[in-house]
Amino acid sequence: MSLSTRTRRALTRGVRRRLRRLLGDDAGMSTVEYAIGCVAAAGFAALLYSVVTGDSVTAALTQLVQRALSTEF
Repeated sequence: MSLSTRTRRALTRGVRRRLRRLLGDDAGMSTVEYAIGCVAAAGFAALLYSVVTGDSVTAALTQLVQRALSTEF
């Protein structure tokens, strides 16, 4: 069973048109990705701030600096 040249051309045009529509329209994608990246970065910054300003980290950093300053050469 063979398709006529006219039918093949019509099918090819239809497939090309669909592919152009599917692959060509992603205008909103970069904006959404940017927004998600900003939210993730803000969340990571808040987590890092809470860890660094916590009592255990502050005590460990203070102890490290005191030990470094009191070392004899």
